[in-house]
Amino acid sequence: MTEIKILASDGIEAAAREKLQKLGYQVDEQFYEADELAEQLKNYDVLVVRSATKVRQPVIDAAAAAGRLKLIIRGGVGVDNIDVDYAESKGIKVRNTPAASSQSVAELALAHMFALARYLHIANHTMRQGEWNKKKYEGIELGGKTLGIVGYGRIGRALAKMAQAIGMRVIAADPFVTAKEIVPLNELLAQADFISLHVPAAKGEPPLINAETLAQMKDGAYLINTSRGALVDEAALLDALNSGKLAGAALDVYAEEPTKNTDLCNHHGVSLTPHIGGSTQEAQARIGDEIVAHIQEHCPLA
Repeated sequence: MTEIKILASDGIEAAAREKLQKLGYQVDEQFYEADELAEQLKNYDVLVVRSATKVRQPVIDAAAAAGRLKLIIRGGVGVDNIDVDYAESKGIKVRNTPAASSQSVAELALAHMFALARYLHIANHTMRQGEWNKKKYEGIELGGKTLGIVGYGRIGRALAKMAQAIGMRVIAADPFVTAKEIVPLNELLAQADFISLHVPAAKGEPPLINAETLAQMKDGAYLINTSRGALVDEAALLDALNSGKLAGAALDVYAEEPTKNTDLCNHHGVSLTPHIGGSTQEAQARIGDEIVAHIQEHCPLA
């Protein structure tokens, strides 16, 4: 039997690892910084990554020169931590698991919306400090509000379905999608009470949410980002929160991770989670299944 070695540099779901091993694949779980990763990939046929590992041109060059690496899999939706076109040009296939975590990310975005609307993010903290701020936390209902979804793919549509179920009006901006909900981005920014981001971050492009686009938003709107930290200019966001232009923001992703932006993290109008959009048992199981399927398809055991 042909030996196929897999490096899961950011870990892999236990059931997926066990399934691969039972099939006869060798699976190693170990994180390596870029220089060492380039050296280690000479010994592997498949690289499986999540968010932490960056697969850039020098790493790809080393792997391509060794001639063994055939497949890179990103366990998740985006592939912005991989130089995809460059890898493909070197004969290394790149795949991801776009459907696996859609429901989980959409549910987290909605959870953050509830948290902001009813002050759950701050009341949970102040009550632990012995404060009883009943009159201070008069919130709003989500029903009847307008949700603007930027990026109307799998996650955006899953969020729309849930939001409509609780009585929200949904509009969306996406140049690649045709649907009755689609409006130009500037109209979405002006109309939406809540804006949720579900688009990739274009490499080398300025943040989508910056001082200019924040100024176009409705006064007192809320921003939700469970997509990519690079989509938001954090300094401009903090200014909008401090000025009262935005009533609140919810962040699961950050410009730098782990984030060191203490001013933003300590702001009373911000609801925070540490990049856990796809961190549910169900999503991880689906991601594992898709990873196994990709490996069996592209690197079958003889």
